[in-house]
Amino acid sequence: MIRLTMLSLLALTVPAAAQLDTSGSLSFTERFAAHAPRPQRTTGLAIKPAVTIVGEVVRIGDLVENAGAASHVAIFRAPGLGETGRVTVDRILDALLSHELFKVDTRGLTEVVVTRASATVTAKDIETRIAQALASRQRHADPGSLTLTYDNEPRAIHLEPGTDLRLARVAFEPRNGRFDVTFERPGSRNFLRFTGTYAETFEAAALARPLSAGDIVRAADVVIVRRPKAQFTANVITSADHAVGLAARRTMRPGDTLRQTDLIKPEVVARNDNVTITYQTPGVTLTVRGKALEGGAHGDTISVINVQSKRSIHATVAGPGHVVVTATTLVSVTPTTTPPRLAADTTGRIRSSTQSRVKAE
Repeated sequence: MIRLTMLSLLALTVPAAAQLDTSGSLSFTERFAAHAPRPQRTTGLAIKPAVTIVGEVVRIGDLVENAGAASHVAIFRAPGLGETGRVTVDRILDALLSHELFKVDTRGLTEVVVTRASATVTAKDIETRIAQALASRQRHADPGSLTLTYDNEPRAIHLEPGTDLRLARVAFEPRNGRFDVTFERPGSRNFLRFTGTYAETFEAAALARPLSAGDIVRAADVVIVRRPKAQFTANVITSADHAVGLAARRTMRPGDTLRQTDLIKPEVVARNDNVTITYQTPGVTLTVRGKALEGGAHGDTISVINVQSKRSIHATVAGPGHVVVTATTLVSVTPTTTPPRLAADTTGRIRSSTQSRVKAE
Protein backbone atom coordinates (compact mmCIF):
# COMPACT_ATOMS: atom_id res chain seq x y z
CA MET A 1 0.00 0.00 0.00
CA ILE A 2 1.39 3.38 -1.00
CA ARG A 3 2.16 5.45 2.07
CA LEU A 4 1.24 9.11 1.84
CA THR A 5 3.87 11.40 3.35
CA MET A 6 3.97 15.16 3.70
CA LEU A 7 6.95 16.77 2.03
CA SER A 8 9.34 18.78 4.23
CA LEU A 9 10.99 22.05 3.25
CA LEU A 10 14.74 21.96 2.78
CA ALA A 11 16.48 24.12 5.34
CA LEU A 12 18.34 26.23 2.76
CA THR A 13 15.19 27.36 0.94
CA VAL A 14 13.22 29.13 3.66
CA PRO A 15 15.27 32.06 5.10
CA ALA A 16 12.95 34.70 3.69
CA ALA A 17 9.85 33.03 5.02
CA ALA A 18 11.47 32.56 8.39
CA GLN A 19 12.18 36.31 8.64
CA LEU A 20 8.56 37.12 7.80
CA ASP A 21 7.34 34.90 10.62
CA THR A 22 9.05 37.11 13.26
CA SER A 23 6.23 39.68 13.24
CA GLY A 24 3.59 37.06 13.96
CA SER A 25 0.89 39.59 13.00
CA LEU A 26 0.70 39.19 9.20
CA SER A 27 -1.25 36.48 7.42
CA PHE A 28 0.32 34.52 4.58
CA THR A 29 -1.72 36.51 2.02
CA GLU A 30 -0.48 39.79 3.50
CA ARG A 31 3.09 38.59 3.57
CA PHE A 32 2.85 37.41 -0.05
CA ALA A 33 1.25 40.74 -1.10
CA ALA A 34 4.09 42.65 0.55
CA HIS A 35 6.46 41.18 -1.97
CA ALA A 36 4.24 41.80 -5.00
CA PRO A 37 5.74 45.22 -5.90
CA ARG A 38 9.16 43.67 -6.36
CA PRO A 39 10.26 43.10 -9.96
CA GLN A 40 8.79 39.92 -11.47
CA ARG A 41 11.58 37.92 -13.07
CA THR A 42 9.47 35.13 -14.54
CA THR A 43 6.02 35.29 -16.17
CA GLY A 44 3.40 32.64 -16.85
CA LEU A 45 4.04 30.80 -13.58
CA ALA A 46 1.48 28.09 -12.79
CA ILE A 47 1.22 25.35 -10.20
CA LYS A 48 1.11 21.77 -11.52
CA PRO A 49 -1.64 19.58 -10.02
CA ALA A 50 0.41 16.36 -9.89
CA VAL A 51 4.02 15.50 -10.66
CA THR A 52 6.33 12.49 -10.81
CA ILE A 53 9.95 13.12 -9.95
CA VAL A 54 13.26 11.27 -10.02
CA GLY A 55 15.72 11.69 -7.18
CA GLU A 56 15.75 12.63 -3.52
CA VAL A 57 14.65 16.29 -3.82
CA VAL A 58 11.76 18.21 -5.37
CA ARG A 59 12.79 21.25 -7.42
CA ILE A 60 10.84 24.37 -8.29
CA GLY A 61 10.58 23.29 -11.91
CA ASP A 62 8.94 20.05 -10.78
CA LEU A 63 6.04 21.96 -9.18
CA VAL A 64 5.82 25.21 -11.17
CA GLU A 65 5.52 25.71 -14.92
CA ASN A 66 7.78 28.30 -16.61
CA ALA A 67 10.04 28.70 -13.56
CA GLY A 68 12.98 29.67 -15.76
CA ALA A 69 16.42 29.76 -14.16
CA ALA A 70 14.93 28.79 -10.79
CA SER A 71 13.68 25.46 -12.12
CA HIS A 72 16.66 23.54 -10.75
CA VAL A 73 16.46 24.96 -7.23
CA ALA A 74 15.59 22.27 -4.66
CA ILE A 75 12.89 23.25 -2.18
CA PHE A 76 11.50 20.01 -0.71
CA ARG A 77 12.66 16.53 0.17
CA ALA A 78 11.11 13.85 -2.02
CA PRO A 79 8.97 10.97 -0.73
CA GLY A 80 10.49 7.50 -0.50
CA LEU A 81 11.03 5.46 -3.64
CA GLY A 82 7.71 4.47 -5.13
CA GLU A 83 5.78 6.52 -2.55
CA THR A 84 3.38 9.45 -3.01
CA GLY A 85 3.22 12.61 -0.91
CA ARG A 86 1.22 15.84 -0.86
CA VAL A 87 2.34 19.43 -0.38
CA THR A 88 0.00 22.36 0.13
CA VAL A 89 -0.01 25.22 -2.36
CA ASP A 90 0.55 27.68 0.51
CA ARG A 91 3.86 25.99 1.35
CA ILE A 92 4.91 26.09 -2.31
CA LEU A 93 4.13 29.81 -2.59
CA ASP A 94 5.97 30.45 0.66
CA ALA A 95 9.05 28.66 -0.68
CA LEU A 96 8.94 30.71 -3.91
CA LEU A 97 9.16 34.05 -2.09
CA SER A 98 12.90 33.85 -1.48
CA HIS A 99 13.44 33.23 -5.18
CA GLU A 100 11.45 36.29 -6.29
CA LEU A 101 8.75 34.28 -8.04
CA PHE A 102 5.37 36.08 -7.68
CA LYS A 103 1.88 36.14 -9.18
CA VAL A 104 1.78 32.39 -9.48
CA ASP A 105 -1.42 30.93 -10.96
CA THR A 106 -2.61 28.40 -8.42
CA ARG A 107 -5.40 27.14 -10.71
CA GLY A 108 -7.62 26.89 -7.67
CA LEU A 109 -5.51 24.07 -6.23
CA THR A 110 -4.97 23.58 -2.51
CA GLU A 111 -2.31 20.86 -2.75
CA VAL A 112 -0.04 19.12 -5.24
CA VAL A 113 0.41 15.33 -5.42
CA VAL A 114 4.07 14.32 -5.72
CA THR A 115 5.08 10.77 -6.66
CA ARG A 116 8.65 9.55 -6.66
CA ALA A 117 9.42 7.33 -9.64
CA SER A 118 11.03 3.96 -9.06
CA ALA A 119 11.98 0.71 -10.75
CA THR A 120 10.02 -2.05 -9.03
CA VAL A 121 11.41 -5.52 -8.45
CA THR A 122 8.46 -7.70 -7.50
CA ALA A 123 8.53 -10.69 -5.16
CA LYS A 124 8.04 -12.92 -8.20
CA ASP A 125 11.06 -11.30 -9.89
CA ILE A 126 13.16 -12.01 -6.81
CA GLU A 127 12.04 -15.65 -6.77
CA THR A 128 12.91 -16.02 -10.46
CA ARG A 129 16.38 -14.56 -9.92
CA ILE A 130 17.07 -16.84 -6.96
CA ALA A 131 15.91 -19.91 -8.92
CA GLN A 132 18.13 -18.94 -11.86
CA ALA A 133 21.11 -18.45 -9.54
CA LEU A 134 20.59 -21.87 -7.94
CA ALA A 135 19.98 -23.68 -11.25
CA SER A 136 23.06 -22.17 -12.88
CA ARG A 137 25.22 -23.76 -10.21
CA GLN A 138 23.73 -27.24 -10.53
CA ARG A 139 24.07 -29.59 -13.47
CA HIS A 140 20.92 -30.27 -15.52
CA ALA A 141 18.75 -28.13 -13.24
CA ASP A 142 15.87 -26.17 -14.76
CA PRO A 143 15.01 -22.85 -13.03
CA GLY A 144 11.34 -23.38 -13.84
CA SER A 145 11.31 -26.71 -11.99
CA LEU A 146 12.58 -25.26 -8.68
CA THR A 147 10.06 -24.46 -5.96
CA LEU A 148 11.28 -22.09 -3.23
CA THR A 149 10.11 -21.84 0.37
CA TYR A 150 11.31 -18.76 2.28
CA ASP A 151 12.09 -18.23 5.93
CA ASN A 152 10.69 -14.71 5.41
CA GLU A 153 8.55 -13.99 2.35
CA PRO A 154 10.13 -11.40 0.02
CA ARG A 155 8.34 -8.14 -0.76
CA ALA A 156 8.49 -5.80 -3.72
CA ILE A 157 11.62 -3.60 -3.77
CA HIS A 158 11.81 -0.08 -5.21
CA LEU A 159 15.01 1.14 -6.85
CA GLU A 160 16.07 4.31 -8.61
CA PRO A 161 14.89 4.23 -12.25
CA GLY A 162 17.46 2.71 -14.58
CA THR A 163 19.12 0.65 -11.85
CA ASP A 164 18.85 -2.98 -10.79
CA LEU A 165 19.80 -5.39 -8.03
CA ARG A 166 23.19 -7.07 -8.21
CA LEU A 167 23.66 -10.70 -7.17
CA ALA A 168 26.29 -10.55 -4.44
CA ARG A 169 26.40 -14.07 -2.95
CA VAL A 170 24.87 -17.54 -3.52
CA ALA A 171 25.19 -20.43 -1.09
CA PHE A 172 23.19 -23.68 -1.04
CA GLU A 173 23.31 -27.23 0.28
CA PRO A 174 21.92 -29.89 -2.12
CA ARG A 175 21.55 -32.49 0.63
CA ASN A 176 18.95 -30.57 2.63
CA GLY A 177 17.90 -28.00 0.03
CA ARG A 178 18.90 -24.93 2.07
CA PHE A 179 19.83 -21.73 0.22
CA ASP A 180 21.24 -18.34 1.26
CA VAL A 181 21.22 -15.66 -1.47
CA THR A 182 22.21 -11.99 -1.10
CA PHE A 183 21.54 -9.07 -3.46
CA GLU A 184 23.09 -5.59 -3.32
CA ARG A 185 21.14 -2.40 -3.98
CA PRO A 186 22.79 -0.13 -6.59
CA GLY A 187 24.80 2.83 -5.40
CA SER A 188 25.05 1.68 -1.79
CA ARG A 189 26.28 -1.07 0.47
CA ASN A 190 22.71 -1.96 1.32
CA PHE A 191 22.27 -5.74 1.07
CA LEU A 192 19.11 -7.84 0.80
CA ARG A 193 19.40 -11.40 2.08
CA PHE A 194 16.97 -14.26 1.36
CA THR A 195 17.12 -17.70 2.98
CA GLY A 196 14.97 -20.81 2.77
CA THR A 197 14.74 -24.19 1.06
CA TYR A 198 14.37 -25.29 -2.54
CA ALA A 199 13.18 -28.49 -4.21
CA GLU A 200 13.03 -29.69 -7.79
CA THR A 201 9.40 -30.19 -8.77
CA PHE A 202 7.19 -30.98 -11.75
CA GLU A 203 3.70 -29.94 -12.84
CA ALA A 204 0.89 -32.40 -12.17
CA ALA A 205 -2.88 -32.39 -12.55
CA ALA A 206 -4.78 -32.62 -9.27
CA LEU A 207 -8.43 -32.59 -8.25
CA ALA A 208 -10.12 -29.40 -7.10
CA ARG A 209 -13.20 -31.22 -5.71
CA PRO A 210 -14.09 -34.74 -4.54
CA LEU A 211 -15.19 -37.29 -7.14
CA SER A 212 -17.15 -40.49 -6.74
CA ALA A 213 -16.57 -43.56 -8.87
CA GLY A 214 -18.04 -42.94 -12.31
CA ASP A 215 -18.09 -39.13 -12.03
CA ILE A 216 -16.97 -37.35 -15.20
CA VAL A 217 -13.94 -35.07 -14.84
CA ARG A 218 -14.67 -31.53 -16.03
CA ALA A 219 -12.27 -28.66 -16.69
CA ALA A 220 -13.21 -26.90 -13.43
CA ASP A 221 -12.38 -30.07 -11.47
CA VAL A 222 -8.67 -29.99 -12.37
CA VAL A 223 -5.91 -27.70 -11.10
CA ILE A 224 -2.24 -27.76 -12.01
CA VAL A 225 0.06 -28.05 -9.00
CA ARG A 226 3.74 -28.64 -8.41
CA ARG A 227 4.89 -31.86 -6.81
CA PRO A 228 8.37 -32.98 -5.68
CA LYS A 229 10.27 -34.65 -8.49
CA ALA A 230 10.63 -37.77 -6.34
CA GLN A 231 6.87 -38.34 -6.70
CA PHE A 232 6.97 -38.41 -10.50
CA THR A 233 5.93 -41.65 -12.19
CA ALA A 234 5.22 -42.47 -15.81
CA ASN A 235 1.44 -42.60 -15.33
CA VAL A 236 1.07 -39.20 -13.63
CA ILE A 237 -1.18 -36.88 -15.64
CA THR A 238 0.58 -33.54 -16.24
CA SER A 239 -2.04 -31.79 -18.36
CA ALA A 240 -5.70 -31.09 -17.62
CA ASP A 241 -6.55 -31.94 -21.24
CA HIS A 242 -5.55 -35.55 -20.59
CA ALA A 243 -8.07 -35.87 -17.74
CA VAL A 244 -11.11 -33.87 -18.81
CA GLY A 245 -13.92 -36.08 -20.17
CA LEU A 246 -12.75 -39.25 -18.43
CA ALA A 247 -14.49 -40.85 -15.45
CA ALA A 248 -13.15 -41.58 -11.98
CA ARG A 249 -12.44 -45.27 -11.45
CA ARG A 250 -12.70 -44.85 -7.67
CA THR A 251 -13.64 -42.26 -5.06
CA MET A 252 -11.06 -39.46 -5.01
CA ARG A 253 -10.42 -36.49 -2.70
CA PRO A 254 -9.48 -32.85 -3.45
CA GLY A 255 -5.74 -32.47 -3.89
CA ASP A 256 -5.20 -36.03 -5.11
CA THR A 257 -2.71 -36.21 -7.96
CA LEU A 258 -4.37 -37.69 -11.05
CA ARG A 259 -2.87 -40.80 -12.60
CA GLN A 260 -3.89 -42.65 -15.75
CA THR A 261 -4.87 -45.67 -13.67
CA ASP A 262 -7.34 -43.50 -11.71
CA LEU A 263 -9.45 -42.66 -14.77
CA ILE A 264 -11.37 -44.61 -17.36
CA LYS A 265 -13.47 -43.82 -20.39
CA PRO A 266 -17.00 -43.06 -19.15
CA GLU A 267 -19.62 -45.76 -19.75
CA VAL A 268 -22.32 -44.72 -22.18
CA VAL A 269 -24.05 -48.09 -21.99
CA ALA A 270 -24.57 -49.77 -18.62
CA ARG A 271 -25.27 -53.40 -17.91
CA ASN A 272 -28.95 -54.36 -18.45
CA ASP A 273 -29.59 -51.16 -20.41
CA ASN A 274 -32.09 -51.47 -23.23
CA VAL A 275 -30.23 -50.79 -26.46
CA THR A 276 -30.89 -50.49 -30.14
CA ILE A 277 -28.87 -53.00 -32.17
CA THR A 278 -28.03 -51.87 -35.66
CA TYR A 279 -26.88 -54.67 -37.96
CA GLN A 280 -24.96 -53.35 -40.96
CA THR A 281 -23.89 -55.16 -44.12
CA PRO A 282 -23.10 -53.63 -47.48
CA GLY A 283 -26.37 -52.23 -48.76
CA VAL A 284 -28.44 -53.56 -45.85
CA THR A 285 -29.17 -52.05 -42.42
CA LEU A 286 -31.37 -53.81 -39.86
CA THR A 287 -32.43 -52.48 -36.48
CA VAL A 288 -33.64 -54.66 -33.60
CA ARG A 289 -34.19 -54.29 -29.88
CA GLY A 290 -31.64 -55.68 -27.46
CA LYS A 291 -30.30 -55.62 -23.91
CA ALA A 292 -26.70 -55.01 -22.81
CA LEU A 293 -25.15 -57.89 -20.91
CA GLU A 294 -22.27 -55.64 -19.78
CA GLY A 295 -21.40 -51.97 -19.67
CA GLY A 296 -19.03 -50.19 -22.00
CA ALA A 297 -17.61 -46.86 -23.14
CA HIS A 298 -17.79 -45.44 -26.62
CA GLY A 299 -15.91 -47.76 -29.01
CA ASP A 300 -15.88 -50.72 -26.60
CA THR A 301 -17.06 -54.14 -27.76
CA ILE A 302 -19.65 -55.60 -25.40
CA SER A 303 -22.05 -58.55 -25.29
CA VAL A 304 -25.70 -57.84 -26.03
CA ILE A 305 -28.73 -60.08 -26.48
CA ASN A 306 -31.24 -59.85 -29.28
CA VAL A 307 -34.56 -59.89 -27.39
CA GLN A 308 -36.37 -61.38 -30.39
CA SER A 309 -34.03 -64.24 -31.21
CA LYS A 310 -32.67 -64.57 -27.65
CA ARG A 311 -29.20 -64.88 -29.18
CA SER A 312 -26.15 -63.26 -27.62
CA ILE A 313 -23.85 -61.35 -29.97
CA HIS A 314 -20.92 -58.96 -29.73
CA ALA A 315 -21.49 -55.32 -30.70
CA THR A 316 -19.59 -52.04 -30.65
CA VAL A 317 -20.87 -49.19 -28.48
CA ALA A 318 -21.76 -46.28 -30.79
CA GLY A 319 -23.43 -44.01 -28.25
CA PRO A 320 -25.88 -43.97 -25.34
CA GLY A 321 -28.31 -46.86 -25.85
CA HIS A 322 -26.91 -47.73 -29.28
CA VAL A 323 -24.67 -50.58 -30.43
CA VAL A 324 -23.61 -51.63 -33.92
CA VAL A 325 -22.91 -55.06 -35.43
CA THR A 326 -20.99 -54.96 -38.72
CA ALA A 327 -20.67 -58.03 -40.99
CA THR A 328 -18.57 -58.20 -44.13
CA THR A 329 -19.57 -60.67 -46.86
CA LEU A 330 -17.07 -61.48 -49.57
CA VAL A 331 -18.47 -63.05 -52.78
CA SER A 332 -16.09 -64.60 -55.32
CA VAL A 333 -16.81 -66.35 -58.61
CA THR A 334 -14.55 -69.33 -59.46
CA PRO A 335 -14.91 -70.69 -63.09
CA THR A 336 -14.44 -74.39 -63.90
CA THR A 337 -11.45 -75.55 -65.92
CA THR A 338 -13.67 -76.62 -68.86
CA PRO A 339 -13.84 -73.95 -71.52
CA PRO A 340 -17.30 -72.48 -71.93
CA ARG A 341 -19.49 -74.15 -74.54
CA LEU A 342 -22.39 -72.54 -76.31
CA ALA A 343 -25.38 -74.57 -77.46
CA ALA A 344 -28.75 -73.74 -78.93
CA ASP A 345 -31.73 -74.71 -76.80
CA THR A 346 -35.02 -75.80 -78.26
CA THR A 347 -36.25 -72.24 -78.31
CA GLY A 348 -33.21 -71.08 -80.26
CA ARG A 349 -31.77 -68.95 -77.40
CA ILE A 350 -28.09 -69.09 -76.63
CA ARG A 351 -27.24 -70.23 -73.05
CA SER A 352 -23.90 -70.56 -71.36
CA SER A 353 -22.69 -73.85 -70.05
CA THR A 354 -20.25 -72.13 -67.76
CA GLN A 355 -20.53 -73.58 -64.31
CA SER A 356 -19.75 -71.30 -61.43
CA ARG A 357 -19.19 -71.92 -57.79
CA VAL A 358 -20.09 -69.23 -55.24
CA LYS A 359 -18.27 -69.13 -51.95
CA ALA A 360 -19.46 -66.87 -49.14
CA GLU A 361 -17.18 -65.95 -46.34
